[in-house]
Amino acid sequence: MLRPYERAVYYYETDKMGIMHHSNYIRIFEETRVHFLGEAGMPFTEIEAQGILMPVLSVECSYLRPLRFGDSFSVSFRITGFNGVKLFVEYTVTNKATGEVCAVGKSSHCFTDTELRPVRTKAKYPAIYSIFADNMD
Repeated sequence: MLRPYERAVYYYETDKMGIMHHSNYIRIFEETRVHFLGEAGMPFTEIEAQGILMPVLSVECSYLRPLRFGDSFSVSFRITGFNGVKLFVEYTVTNKATGEVCAVGKSSHCFTDTELRPVRTKAKYPAIYSIFADNMD
């Protein structure tokens, strides 16, 4: 089982209301994907070194409870779909002190070469394929 991504809200991530600005949740989703790959034994730098990119096709986030400067949070990561070319991920951001779910979101990605042409990872990059296939719900 992979560990959730955890950290605290940085001051620069907050807005005039003292809460984490909505745009930063999308960044946290990216941080969580990078964390997942490192935990799974395939750091993102290793994937890119093989000439594979993972552009975002879509992203969405629902904001439920605010996080404030210094709040510690965790993000769970769940692969909900993967066919070797496209990847679908869901995220749950939880305040560690209160246990409240603060945000939920999802993103979709595709695997491409450096020319942004789709790549079928199962045939050409089986190690990359297995990282996602083996961790899919």
